[in-house]
Formats: sequence, C-alpha cells, structure tokens
Amino acid sequence: MRHNTFLRLLGGAAMLALLCVTGSHQAFAEDKAAVEDARPFDVRSVNTFAGAFLAARTADVDRDFATATELYRIALRFEPDNTEVKQRLMITLLMSGKFDEGVKIAEALKADPAVERITTTVRAIEAIRKREYRSAQKLLNYQGPNDLDRLMSTLLSSWAKAGQGRPKEAVAQIKALEGPEWFRVFKNYHAGAIALAAGDKATARARLNDAILDREGGSAAPDTFMRAVEALARFEAREGNKQKALDTVAVGESMVNNYTPLEALRESIAKDEAQEQQVGNAAQGAAAVLFSIGGALNREGAEDIVTLYLQTARHLDPQSADILVMLGGIAENLKKQEEAIALYKSVPADSPMRRVSELQLGLALADVGKVDEAKKHLQALIEVDPKNIRNYLAYGSVLSDAKAYKEMGELYDRAVEAIGPVPKRSDWTVFFQRGIAYERQKVWAKAEPNFLKALELNPNQPQVLNYLGYSWVDMNINLGKGLDMIRKAVELKPDDGYIVDSLGWAYFRMNRFDEAVTELERAAELMAGDPTINDHLGDAYWRVGRKLEAVFQWNQALEMKPEEAEVPKIKAKIEKGLPPLKQNVPAAADAKETLPKKPGPEVAAPDKKS
Repeated sequence: MRHNTFLRLLGGAAMLALLCVTGSHQAFAEDKAAVEDARPFDVRSVNTFAGAFLAARTADVDRDFATATELYRIALRFEPDNTEVKQRLMITLLMSGKFDEGVKIAEALKADPAVERITTTVRAIEAIRKREYRSAQKLLNYQGPNDLDRLMSTLLSSWAKAGQGRPKEAVAQIKALEGPEWFRVFKNYHAGAIALAAGDKATARARLNDAILDREGGSAAPDTFMRAVEALARFEAREGNKQKALDTVAVGESMVNNYTPLEALRESIAKDEAQEQQVGNAAQGAAAVLFSIGGALNREGAEDIVTLYLQTARHLDPQSADILVMLGGIAENLKKQEEAIALYKSVPADSPMRRVSELQLGLALADVGKVDEAKKHLQALIEVDPKNIRNYLAYGSVLSDAKAYKEMGELYDRAVEAIGPVPKRSDWTVFFQRGIAYERQKVWAKAEPNFLKALELNPNQPQVLNYLGYSWVDMNINLGKGLDMIRKAVELKPDDGYIVDSLGWAYFRMNRFDEAVTELERAAELMAGDPTINDHLGDAYWRVGRKLEAVFQWNQALEMKPEEAEVPKIKAKIEKGLPPLKQNVPAAADAKETLPKKPGPEVAAPDKKS
C-alpha cells in the first residue's frame, strides 16, 4: 500500500496501522505461489495458513476488503491467536462497513499498542452510539503529540459531554483546545452545532458566524465550511430571519459555485419550508467529526484513511447523504463502480444530495457498460427537472463517450433553450460542449459560434482557448489568432500536458518543427504514458532529422495502447517513416484527430484537441 508523506505528517498511530499491510516473511517462504493465484480463485479452496494470509494480503492491497475479510478469517482458523491477522481483519471489517464485527475485535485487541489509537477510537464511537457517554469520555482522553488525533479526540469527547446534558462544558472544552490555525474552522463549527442542539442560540450564532467568515479554513476544509453555512442558514430561517438565512447561503455560494445542496437550501428557504438541522444529537455530532476530518483529508492517496473515517461515521449516522456521496466518489476513483452505484442508490430520496447522487449514478452506470440504462436514467432526470443544466452535462458526457455526436448536439440544443436568452457565466460549459458535438459532426458553421459564445462568457477558459485555437490552426485559418489562443491556454495551465501537446502539434502543423520538438518533449514529460503525445513527438523528431528517436517514440506509442484506428498508421510510420514534405500544401493536409477524454458532469471539457 502507499505511504503518503502528508498522511504521515497528519496521522497518528491509527493511520499508520491502517496504511501498513504488514506481513510474515515465513508465510511468504512457505507458499510464495499463493499470491500469484490469489485472483481469481475460490476462497473455499484455500487450505493453508500461508495461502490464506498471502491471498488476503493481495486482496487487502487491491482494496477488495470483502475477499480479504473472508481470507483473514480462514487464516485465523489455522492460527487463532495470530495478532497480526486479527489486526488486519479488524481493519478490513471497518473498511467494508462491518462495524459491529470490527468493534468486537477492537475490544479484544484493546491492549495491543500497535493499534491502540484505532481500537480506542472505535470503542469510543461504539460507546457514543450506545449512549454510554461517560465511557466514551474516558476512552477519548488523548494526551499524545499528534495534532489530528488531538483534534478528533477533543471534538468527539465534547460531543460525549453534550450527550450527557453538559453542552456548556462541551463548548468550553472545544474553546480551550489549542493547536494550529487550521483547527479553527473545525472548532467553530462543532461548538456551534453543539450549542444549536442544546438550544443555546446566542452561542450557536456566534460560533457558526465565525466558522463561515473563516475563508482560509473554508478552503482547507470545504465540507466542514459548507456544513457550517447550512447549519447557520437553517437556524436563521427557523428564527424567522429569512434574509439573513439567504445571505448566509450567499456566503457559501461565494466560496463554491453551483453547489447543489446550497441551491436546494436556497429554494427551500425561499419557499418558507420548515428547516431541520443535520446534526441533532451526540451520535450525529460524532459522525460529523469523522466526516469533517475525512472530508479535509479526501484526496488522491488518502482513500484508505478517508474510507475508514467515513465508514465509521456511517455507523453512527447511516442516513447521512453527504457521507454516502463521498464514499461513492471514493469508490468511483478507485474504479469500484458497482460499490459506487450501491452507495449512490442508498442516498435518501428526500435529501438535497440526492440530485448529486443521481447524476453520479448515471455516470457510474455508463462506466460499467450499462450505457442504455445510464441514458434512460439521465433522460428521466432531465424530464423531471428540465432547467437543471447539470442533468444535460451528465447525459452529454455519456453521449460523448459513446461518440453519439448527433444526439449530443441535439441534447445541448435543448440545454441552450433551457438556459434562455441570457446565459450566465457558468453556462460556458454548455456552449463549449455543443461546439464539440457539432465539430465532431464536421459542421463547423455551427461549432464555431458555440466556441466563441463560450469564450464570451468565460474569456480566459483554457480548455476553450485550446480547442478553438487548435481548430483554427488545424483548418489553416486564423493562424496567428489561433496560435495566440493556444499559447494563452498554456500560460493559464502550464503544467497541463494535453494543452502543451496542442501547442507543440500546432507548431508541427505550421511546419515549425524545432519549436514543435521543444513543446512536445515537455508535454511528454508532463503526461508520461499518453500514446498520442508520444506519437506526435515521434513525428516531430522525424521532421528535424532525429529518425532513430522518432522510431523509438512511435514504438513507445504502440506499447501504450493507442486508439485502434491509430495503430496501423503508427506501424506504417515505423516501417516507412513520414513522407517527404509537399510544397505549397496547407498545413492541415496531414491533420490527425484524437477524440477528447470524457468530461465529468460539472467539468466541461477536454483539455486537448489534436
């Protein structure tokens, strides 16, 4: 498993226990072949400790926690007292959401110093769930040096005090917590939430106001910040302060554009609907602590520890929509689409997050090959809410992936109608995607105005600048302006290998081969492993006389599995090289085309057209 540096800095023993899949060298020596045959295989066929343990480790590293759990159980049949296996079994149970079983092992391992932090936290969480608040408080008396463990233990302990009917002491305990600046947004939100649950309106308003004014903290922990915004807005709405509630929502919108739950909350407040707080008791508060920390850590490389926090939070608050959606997103990132689909389907129907989960569900269905089901699902969302532009963008991404460009163009025609005569800045995405749909159909007369409209709405959007600029260069029109657009896109996103590749390929198409080599070499460094970039670099090398290097790059491109249509072209170049340059032929004569990668529902656009 990965050992991410920032996790080492933030996390304590509990994190390291989670991230390190330790192993027995003796077991490896006994049955080395077991790992090789671990997938696919029949778990019931495993009949040695070494085979079970090594296969479990393989499943563990692959994040197949269900299989790992079964195999660790088999291993324990052979060695019932093996502490290492018990530790890993506990972790895999927790990671797969089987908290009740995991906490039993945590109780048995409570004296084991290797996993002391995690067993203590798990036992405290279970005590809070059972309303055994005094027991929880004793377990949460952390005196160690780790900031994250100290923050988590103090916040959980404070919710345990609140559960005992001692909210003032709980708030005072949070206030007394010393630590780095990034503690502040967590402290203010949870102190405010405890005060709200206790009916202390003045303290709740003061602490939540402090939380939403902390923009630096909001940037570091956006999920906690948004929970504070929603809590304060709902509170003001319940107090009859409708304008204050809407102003609070506006603060959140200024931090994060097009955030679906805030849009739903604004609509609900405007309709004078009753507002219920997301956190109303100690169990939900403890779940919010784990969600807050998990959300702040949620990034590539931290999937395991975030999953642990979120699965534990889910045990306390199983209907929390934002926990379910975040878990679904992690599952998608790890290519566990079926698990993501199940999580998205479990989001409560009455939650504002249901809109997010429905969109992601449609995309996940397409990712597992259920394209017809995905299309039907996303079409139904548009019919129910034809003004919601995200629905069109999600459906459009599925059509783009299926190369159904005619249908994609018709879809975005409907989206533009839904937008109306005065589009917002954020609507640039729709026009950009409609432009792509028409460009792919080779209807440039309809494509170009959409690209220009997207730039009118968002003049410095690098993806649009890149796409339109390259299209002009590719067609041998507006060459100077097109090249300037691509250069500007590179200035805006200098580390984007796809856009740098476009600049290099534009130089190539204009027969400026030395400049093409410079840019394409940089693109290959930025995006190692992309077959199109290596193919382009090979072409540029050939034109400057570096023919051996050109053939090497083309062979590299073949090994990287390019699109099927490109394979015979690359093989032909390996065999014969490029043909001599023709005189007086427009640069576009030798053009190649590479389809853009599928955009997500709210990220509009391919970074590359080549």
